[in-house]
Amino acid sequence: MKKLLILLLIASAFSCKNTQSVGSKDNSDPTKYMKAITQKDLKTMLYVIASDEMEGRETGSAGQKKAGLYIIEQYKKNGISFPKGASDYYQHIPASYLNARRNQNLPDSENIWAFIEGSEKPDEILVISAHYDHVGIKDGEVYNGADDDGSGTVAVIEMAKAFAKAKKQGRGPKRSILFLHVTGEEHGLHGSRFYSENPLFPIANTIADINIDMIGRRDVEHASTNNYVYVIGADRLSSELHKTVVDQNEKYIKMDLDFKFNDPKDPNHFYERSDHYNFAKHGIPSVFFFNGVHEDYHQKGDEPQKIEYDALTKRTQLAFVIAWDLANRETRPVVDKK
Repeated sequence: MKKLLILLLIASAFSCKNTQSVGSKDNSDPTKYMKAITQKDLKTMLYVIASDEMEGRETGSAGQKKAGLYIIEQYKKNGISFPKGASDYYQHIPASYLNARRNQNLPDSENIWAFIEGSEKPDEILVISAHYDHVGIKDGEVYNGADDDGSGTVAVIEMAKAFAKAKKQGRGPKRSILFLHVTGEEHGLHGSRFYSENPLFPIANTIADINIDMIGRRDVEHASTNNYVYVIGADRLSSELHKTVVDQNEKYIKMDLDFKFNDPKDPNHFYERSDHYNFAKHGIPSVFFFNGVHEDYHQKGDEPQKIEYDALTKRTQLAFVIAWDLANRETRPVVDKK
């Protein structure tokens, strides 16, 4: 009887230890999944997204809708569904909304969303955003927008793939992640504004937005290296978000973080010119990654063969490790600035 009791106690202790290890996953190191983000996959997708077949992805155009179908195909291939509470991968935006501020005769369009549910804090949402529209066809020439923002579009898809791989291996994010491809950015940040005003999940539950808009090339200020990225907005609302960006870069990526355009007095006002701004306006800590303006900005020469895929990969990995930290940290980043 005594031996039986001892055996039961040992079994119970082992069971408790085993249960604890299964229930509390160690998500402290993203290195393995960061490496799942590859130049090959980013390049393969970008040559499709920024092909003539997509006709420059003008808001609401047939080409943009075709690009949207390709984006959705990638999420399905990686086993990533649309968000709970949604009926499909689309957030439909009526033409009346897109043309309300300045009538440009835009047709109906769509944001595209995909979702990985958190394992411990599923009601807290991290948004990772990029716009997938561009400027279409001008004077018979297709403006393919490989950098603007084909680069951000494929980066978000590739990050989602890495998170999905982690989840399949029992290392899924503790918070939920919404992968959001917005429309209408080139006409006034319409898609992100629509989501922020019509969120699928309460804005109060959105812990941060990581926005990626042009990360595939270099500007004249960095002619000798592509080992940099401009960081804009991280410290505007949350010193913790800024610290996360700096710390994760130093720990895993070691890229030059250039804060030049983060200056509130910067005459370019890039902080107000991409989709993170519509989250920041609602008090959501937001960071914008950007490679700066180059000679092909909004020109027909913004083609996939000009993308520096090593830089695109490294910048995507930077965004990923920051997202990993935000999705798995104990507390959401505190808003301590106005």
